[in-house]
Amino acid sequence: MKAVSYESKEKMAVSSRAKPTLKAPTDALLRVTTSAICGSDLHMYDGRTPLKKGTVVGHEIMGVIEEVGDAVKSIKRGDRVVLPFNISCGFCHNCHRGHTHACLTMNPENTGAAYGYAGMGPYQGGQAEYVLVPYADFNCLKLPGEPWDKEEQPCPRERQRDRRCMR
Repeated sequence: MKAVSYESKEKMAVSSRAKPTLKAPTDALLRVTTSAICGSDLHMYDGRTPLKKGTVVGHEIMGVIEEVGDAVKSIKRGDRVVLPFNISCGFCHNCHRGHTHACLTMNPENTGAAYGYAGMGPYQGGQAEYVLVPYADFNCLKLPGEPWDKEEQPCPRERQRDRRCMR
């Protein structure tokens, strides 16, 4: 698959990566349709926040579920979902109290986890064709209605940052 990865200060690259696979029965695989560039991504791009070379960036993600683990109950293949910035377990002390930004489970090095962000765990970001979603029942927000991009459309100029325009 193709993904946008951090190379060095002010340098990103489109790279080829292995497509993620489910690692736990609570995981889901998301086919990314849209991924935004957040202002906080500029901290890494500008070199103000250290990021490991090769990290796939992007933490504002929307897409369609392609596969779910056996323990996933609330979403299914074909569901359209949006992912929050932070990744949470849903069952730790902080998550139970609504402080999902400070999940105690998902980041082995610190409190809190996120997709493709410096110091926020081992998770690759959403500027890619696919993203692995841990604890999918808790981390996927199912969207109602029909997607506007159900049929392939050319990418308009104002949507050039959209991941699906990388092709």
